[in-house]
Amino acid sequence: MAEAPAIHVLTGPTAVGKTEAALVWAEQNNAEILSCDSVCVYRGMDIGSAKPTAAQQARVRHHGLDLVAPTERYSVVQFVTMAQAALADAQGRGKRLLVTGGSGFYLAAFFGPVSDDQPIGEAVIEASRALQARGLEAMLTALRELEGTTTLPAWLDTHNPIRVLKALERRMASGRPLEALREEFLRRRGPFADHPVTFELLERPDRELRSRIARRTDEMLGSGLIEEAERLLALNLDPELASARAVGYRATMDWLAEGRQVALEGLAERINLDTWALVRKQRKWFRRLGLTPNLGE
Repeated sequence: MAEAPAIHVLTGPTAVGKTEAALVWAEQNNAEILSCDSVCVYRGMDIGSAKPTAAQQARVRHHGLDLVAPTERYSVVQFVTMAQAALADAQGRGKRLLVTGGSGFYLAAFFGPVSDDQPIGEAVIEASRALQARGLEAMLTALRELEGTTTLPAWLDTHNPIRVLKALERRMASGRPLEALREEFLRRRGPFADHPVTFELLERPDRELRSRIARRTDEMLGSGLIEEAERLLALNLDPELASARAVGYRATMDWLAEGRQVALEGLAERINLDTWALVRKQRKWFRRLGLTPNLGE
């Protein structure tokens, strides 16, 4: 039986320089690129997501870009299905596949399980959505009551409404404690378990990365981020959608909705702060996945 095709993952925090590094690697290794970015899947969200430009996409074939409208949901299950198709597609052309991006939940698919087979019935969906409509704290309260404790597992991101909703649905549907569900989940095989996976984690010192983030924010604001955010604002997005919560876009949409009450410099400052918060979150994911950095690359 032929060995499953190898996958190389090139990742790192936002603004570290992944895009150009990925292009060079792909050109040198006869590879195509699979975007592992939860914002780049949305059509029309180009500048704020730092999506590869038309010229960059012309250099190397890309997969995983412009898949859905900003009004649609896009799940990790959809990502895995798309990634498997991209891998087969590249292999059919005699190409390797390079995965690049910094979305931790998508990256996790290449290193272990990311979904389970727990069926969620309509009654559970209806009940959980009613709690979701009341806000994050209502969902957390319900989850604590089901668990019979005031302390939820440390691995659950209690600040992320989507993660809390998914945990609540599975807890309600199964009737089993979260820790038991987690243990069963971790025993599952990942969707790419048969593929040899290598990785490279790009990093930069904090001071340098902060400077790159600030420079990129200024470039985005000067090249159309505000206009993109205006189009998103007109769509009246569900606030729980990833497109509505995306770093850079959320701050700009808030700024527009508030009538541009602060100067553009104030908006840039908020975007920079939000971006740095994203960097911290990404680095937690990298540690969780056991990825070690290559400083200065």
